Amino acid sequence: MYLHREIEPVLLKAVKQFRIVSLSGPRQSGKSTLLKRLFTPSYEFVSFDDPLLREQAIRDPNLFLDSHTERLILDEIQYVPQLLPYLKMRVDQSPKRKGRYLLTGSQQFHLMRDLTETLAGRVGLFNLLPFSIEELKAVRRLRKRFADSLEVFLYSALRGSYPEPTVYPNIKPSSWYASYVQTYLDRDVRGLHNVGRLRDFERFLRLAAGRCSQILNMSTFAGDIGVSVPTIRHWISILEASGMIYLLSPYYQNWGKRITKSPKLYFLDVGLVCYLTGMTSKDHLLQGPMAGALFENYCVQEIIKRFLARGKEPRLYYLRTHNQFEIDLLIDKDIDGMIPVEIKLTKTPSRQMAVVFERTNHLFPKLKFQQGVLLCLVPQPIKLARFITATSLDKMDGLV
Repeated sequence: MYLHREIEPVLLKAVKQFRIVSLSGPRQSGKSTLLKRLFTPSYEFVSFDDPLLREQAIRDPNLFLDSHTERLILDEIQYVPQLLPYLKMRVDQSPKRKGRYLLTGSQQFHLMRDLTETLAGRVGLFNLLPFSIEELKAVRRLRKRFADSLEVFLYSALRGSYPEPTVYPNIKPSSWYASYVQTYLDRDVRGLHNVGRLRDFERFLRLAAGRCSQILNMSTFAGDIGVSVPTIRHWISILEASGMIYLLSPYYQNWGKRITKSPKLYFLDVGLVCYLTGMTSKDHLLQGPMAGALFENYCVQEIIKRFLARGKEPRLYYLRTHNQFEIDLLIDKDIDGMIPVEIKLTKTPSRQMAVVFERTNHLFPKLKFQQGVLLCLVPQPIKLARFITATSLDKMDGLV
């Protein structure tokens, strides 16, 4: 069963604008399936997961390209970065031809660095994450269940949003994630990034999951694992490059030392967080100490997906002072200003929960906003104040 992806219209438009189109994202997020569905048989599909094809492309790039059709989907291009200069030469020979090569890669920032250095001005960069809420609603067996925002959260947390365990309900999530993590460690962490201390890296991955939605403190990680801060910084870059995590930047404009300036750490699939932290049941999830952090992670990951599905880079921030005043999320709407978002795991929002927005206006008068949003589990939007609305994630329109 194929589920349509929200980014499909963006990609169909991109192949008419760019000579090369790159689609990156975490392993098993559906990149190859999406491109094959949209563009074959017009394009030939070549996967560099095949070690023989990989060796051929590295040994003789020109012969490799000549032996295939002129329109190619090159899957997992991060294994053959040596091919990029040859793609550049070929598209430069016919600059008016659009959509000649489609590239996929599970190493987004590593891939982007090579692409932007070699293919500047020639490539359109896009990103695909696992299924969003809207995409999952297309699954017939989930439609009734997804009418309740709490059930959507529970499904995303306990089963995840990766295509395979979603499309095949008989797959046990814990078994699938165990295999996924092991493949990720073997092929990406050790294979691409040459990390030798896999046991320490896996401990770090589990510790990071336990601290999702928190401000990143590399010194604490280093002390807990017994490695250096530069090692933790390198490991963070690996997780970010492979689409496992998202670092939410702080927002500050000449506000001095009272503003926290370290990023917050979020995973891009809350189901992976639950697997890594041992969350296996509804009661464990909702009554455990991580309930609020998991719901916040879930909301942030879904907002990021909305940006990426529209071909946009997420323009998201958070705001926190050293006396612990915090706005969970700021959505930058360009000329429309910032939209502050608070995230609460509740079905009963109160007027008191909106006080944070009033304090924001008082403490930071230059940070003007037209509306404030309290993201929670209400079935329908509720006005808490004149410019403040409580709503669920699936009813949150117009913020991207």
